Amino acid sequence: MSTTEKVPARQAPPEGSIKAKKRPGDLAFSGSSLGAGIIILIVLAATAVFLVVQSIPAIAGDPDANPILGGENFWSYALPFLFGTLWSALLALAIASPIAIGIALFISHYAPRRIAAVLGYIIDLLAAVPSVVFGLWGALFFSGFLQPFFATLTETIGTWPVLNLLFSGPVSATGRTILTAALVLSVMILPIMTAICREVFLQTPKLHEEAALALGATRWEMIRMAVLPFARGGMVSGAMLGLGRALGETMAVTMVLSGSPIVAFQLLQSGNPQSIAANIALHFPEAFDTGVNTLIATGLILFIVTFAVNAVARWIVNRRAEFSGAN
Repeated sequence: MSTTEKVPARQAPPEGSIKAKKRPGDLAFSGSSLGAGIIILIVLAATAVFLVVQSIPAIAGDPDANPILGGENFWSYALPFLFGTLWSALLALAIASPIAIGIALFISHYAPRRIAAVLGYIIDLLAAVPSVVFGLWGALFFSGFLQPFFATLTETIGTWPVLNLLFSGPVSATGRTILTAALVLSVMILPIMTAICREVFLQTPKLHEEAALALGATRWEMIRMAVLPFARGGMVSGAMLGLGRALGETMAVTMVLSGSPIVAFQLLQSGNPQSIAANIALHFPEAFDTGVNTLIATGLILFIVTFAVNAVARWIVNRRAEFSGAN
């Protein structure tokens, strides 16, 4: 071919471009995924509608005719249980978060491979233990085991200016306090938080870790500069999932704690606030008429709180994603 001969220009594709033919497997997978997402939304909407409709007679009805309220305003009845739910769940989250992060870091960056595998299996098995088992353990053994420690804690720091708001006496003789319930809840939420943190830590880009080590950083400095900033969103997600389970836990709190509708910050006394889920479990078998609606209305409050916690967690994760290096 001579040098003066021109190469013909590539023809433009026709206006009606040919679309790839979808396979039956692709259609089935996309349809099932769409259907599953729609079912989740329908179930969530149906649950919300049911709770709202069943709660109206308790919230807007006559409190004098309500067998549970007994003339008391609904919000005066429900707010102490909301406080107990949030207080026990936040205590459990504060206890479990540093432990879960420490275990996840040890498994992912410090422990030998065999030991890390065994610890990972043990943590995963803890998540399969039923909550009633944790409740029995907390009520029959753990509370009595902690009672002498609670007495010592009250004698040592219970008179300090600020800590006396939390650790003042008299100490419960049985050890079944809000702190015991929070410790049991922290053990229950520990597996899911540890598993999520471990997986996020293992996803840290190796180039980030090797670059920090190449610059002379120690292992802890590498973790602090490379691993923790990358995994911040995942740690928040794990904490919020653990908080969601702690908020809705029923049997463990019911069996460990003999609570009442009070607002009290003391952790070691016999008078303790009760959670919404435990209150529903205790009173639902005996409830009738508008009393059932009252318990359902408190369940609506718990539903809203849990939904708000998950929404805030999603907002925090999305906000931190641009700084984590994940994108």
